[in-house]
Order: sequence, then structure tokens, then C-alpha cells
Amino acid sequence: MSLIEEIQKRRTFAIISHPDAGKTTLTEKFLLFGGAIQTAGAVKSNKIKKSASSDFMEIERQRGISVATSVMAFSYGGKQINILDTPGHKDFAEDTYRTLTAVDSVILVVDCVKGVEEQTERLMEVCRMRNTPVIIFVNKMDREGKDPFDLLDELEEKLNIKVRPLSWPISQGQTFQGVYNLYRKNLNLFKPDKTRIADEVVKISDVNDDSILQFLSEKYVSNLRTETELIEGVYETFKIERYLSGEVAPVFFGSAINNFGIQELLETFLEIAPPPSEREAESRVIHASEPKMTGFVFKIHANLDPNHRDRIAFLRICSGKFERNKFYHHTRLDKNLRFTSPASFIGNDKQVIEEAWPGDVIGLFDSGNFKIGDTMTEGEDLFFKGIPSFSPEIFRELVNRDPFKTKQLEKGVRQLTDEGVAQLFLQQPGNRKIIGTVGELQFDVIRFRLEHEYGASCDFMPLRFFKACWLTSTDKKMLEDFIRVKGTQIGYDKDDHPVFFAESEWALRTNQNAFPALSFHFTSEYKRAGNLT
Repeated sequence: MSLIEEIQKRRTFAIISHPDAGKTTLTEKFLLFGGAIQTAGAVKSNKIKKSASSDFMEIERQRGISVATSVMAFSYGGKQINILDTPGHKDFAEDTYRTLTAVDSVILVVDCVKGVEEQTERLMEVCRMRNTPVIIFVNKMDREGKDPFDLLDELEEKLNIKVRPLSWPISQGQTFQGVYNLYRKNLNLFKPDKTRIADEVVKISDVNDDSILQFLSEKYVSNLRTETELIEGVYETFKIERYLSGEVAPVFFGSAINNFGIQELLETFLEIAPPPSEREAESRVIHASEPKMTGFVFKIHANLDPNHRDRIAFLRICSGKFERNKFYHHTRLDKNLRFTSPASFIGNDKQVIEEAWPGDVIGLFDSGNFKIGDTMTEGEDLFFKGIPSFSPEIFRELVNRDPFKTKQLEKGVRQLTDEGVAQLFLQQPGNRKIIGTVGELQFDVIRFRLEHEYGASCDFMPLRFFKACWLTSTDKKMLEDFIRVKGTQIGYDKDDHPVFFAESEWALRTNQNAFPALSFHFTSEYKRAGNLT
């Protein structure tokens, strides 16, 4: 099969949402429909004790939440699907933001009971910044929630995007019957089933077909006909081009736990979602159809398999064909590397692959060569743009509780911060370790993983810092003077770049005014190691 044909087959997307909207359950059902798994799991809040297959870390199983992006690949309807299931909790937003750089489109899950929540708005803002095509799935229609028309208005208002329903619920809550496919003008009725694909009950080709009355009462049929007629009159005809440009978000309704609306969503997504296209690098635009392989690392995960203590770098293929055992150029290190066991994943189950194509996300076993944002090519010195890092807002000093496990603690902290779980800063004298995060929950994850994966134990002592800012200046002497004068508020990141710890917003503004030749950076991009913008 040619490169162009392989590209057209691929759909690489992230599933994002506020916590507990049903994102991981939807991912499970996609895998179920694709035949990648035979029985869906459920998060801890459900009575089913089998954990969700995409939540592989022990702390995720204990808490019933996703705290790291999972990568899953499977085939369905002649397409190769690459799903990135992201953390919903706001404390792990940075991992989600980085993941959004590695996908071509997004499915945003909204809880019909709670509607649009704060984290949903933030995630949508990132999608809008990149004009990423977004499909919205309104979940949990089997519960008593907001009116579907009210939800559509709320989606437009809070997410700042035009919406167009492509499926419609038949009733809601305890009387929820299923969904009508507005895109294909047909109706599939299933028996609800939480763990398997239910046997199909009936297919109705048109809502105006009176044979529908054999399966739905006249009340439901009448309401459905009235509501679909209203939708067609109020909302513009769906145009794929406007979806692909990020101007319009198609909306689907359903119940992921019961399989209602999943097939309608999945099949329409495969038809309209974009295949891999182009990526912006520092020097030029990379087209997926270019014959030479390029790709970038957007995620690193240590101890994916706790029994083997492995370290995996996740590489998004941007162009060309990746081949096992072929040498590729690591642009930051300026050296060539060969990979004998590149792998694809379903959760933590991996399979060695011989080749990969644009859009594919593969795992490379890493002995410490990779950082987030690193680029692999067939020789060209490329650096892809737009992989964000954020200035931390919560700071703790790391305290070693077991001096006999110092080496294990050092290794664990380095690896976990390489993954992007948190940021590590060093202060002298004494090699004082400061951990910076965007949320409190990250400290629990770090403590848990240090203990269970590295055998190290620690405490975190609170620090009263307001913000960490990377420092750069064209005036070398002024930068050196500032670092000397502010010694107790200066640290260094893992790449040995100076960082200023501001104690308050007022103190930050005061220092910015007093040292106009210094630049205080609140965000950075992992382009080259240490490149700051």
C-alpha cells in the first residue's frame, strides 16, 4: 500500500473532558466496537470491579481517574485508529495540552447532567488556538439531565463555537430510548449493555417511516419528529469544511456506558475526521506525504510495565515511513539511533511493530536519550513547534525520608519530571530540590510512584512562591547581577537554565520594572533542550 493510501487510512485523535464525564468509558467502547477488547471495564465508581483498560497505573485504579495519557491503536471499518485518552483532572492539564499537539482532531465529552464545566472550557480554548477540529459527545443521556436544546445553547455560549447536532436523543433519563442519526437519517435501536456490544434490535431508515411505531410509542415518535424538524430549521446544513477548519463542532448524544450513540459517533467520525496532513517546524512546514520520516516525542513514561522498569518515549510520526531497525537522526543530540522493538499499544499491552506511518503513535524504548519535544528525522535538522510547558504555581521542597534510598529517589525524581508530571528545580548550596506543579494532586502521584516504582519515600515541604519564571537577557552582566542579588530566590531547571521564584505578584512586577533588560518567561516550548520563548 502506498504512503498516500496509508495516510488516508489513519485517524489520530484525543478524547478530552472534565473529570468523570465518561471519557475513559467512551474510549473503552470504541475499543469494544473495534474488536480490540471483548469486555469493557469500568472506572472505580462503577460496581464492575474490572478496571478500565486505558487506566493502567495503580494509582489510577485506586482513585478511578486518569492521571496520564494512554495511547491505543486498533482498526475499524478499514481505518487505522489511534486514540489518545487524556487525563481529565485539571491538575494534569499539562499532559493533556501536550497530547493535543500530537493529534489531528479531538472528541470532547460533556456530561449532560453537569453541562459545560470549567476544565472543558480550558481544553476547548487550547483546541481553538490550533483550530483543531472538534466533535462533541454529550454523554450520560440515560440520566436526568439538562434539556438537549439548552445544552446546545450552552455549548455555543461557553465554548465559543458554532455547533450542529448530527444525532438526537429519543427522550432522556429513565425513558431514554436511543438516538436518531441526523447525519445518515436512520435509527438504530439496541438493548443497553454495559460490557459487550448488544445484539442489534432494529434499523429504521427514516424517522417519518411509520414502521417506527412498532418499536417506539407514538409519544416518542411525535416528539422526535417535531424536534428533528426544528433542528433542521434552526441549524445550518452541516458542512465538513467548516468542521475541519475548527469553525463548527458536530454534536452527538448518547450513553457510553450502555453503548447508545457510540456507533453513530464512531462511524461518522471516521468519515469526516481529518487524516494526518501537515506540521509546522521551526524552519518549514512538514507535509505528511513527504517520503522521508519525521516525528516528535510528545510524552515519556517510565515504568509502563512495573515488572521491567522500562522507559518509553511516545513518538508521533509526522511524515514518511518509520521502519524497525533503521537508523534515524536525533536532532537535539546530533546522533543516529536504531530501534529494535518499536511498539504500538492498547493501554499497557504492547506489540512490536515493523513499520509505522504518518498519524501513528509508537513507543520507543528509551535509555535516557529523549526529552519531550525531541525530533527524529532521516538526517534533516528539524525542530517541531508548539509543545507547551507552563510556569508552575505550586511549589514544594522534596525531602528524602530514607537516606539509604537516595540513589533511587534521585533516579525516580529525574525520570518522573522527564515525563512532564512536574518540573524539577535545583537550588544551591545543598542541591535543594524544588518540585513545581500546576495542581496539588500531582504531588500525591509523585509520592505514590516514587514509593511503588522506585522504592523511595519522601515528604514535601510547602514553599511560599507565587510563580517560577525562566530568565533570559541580552545583557549578560545584568543577568549575572540579578542572579547574585536574588540568590535565595534563584534555582536552575534540569537543563541548567536560571529560574526566578517570585514570592508574590507584586514582587514579580517590581522586579520586572527594576530590571527592564531581563525577560521573565511564564511559558516555554520544549523545542530544543532549553530553548525558551
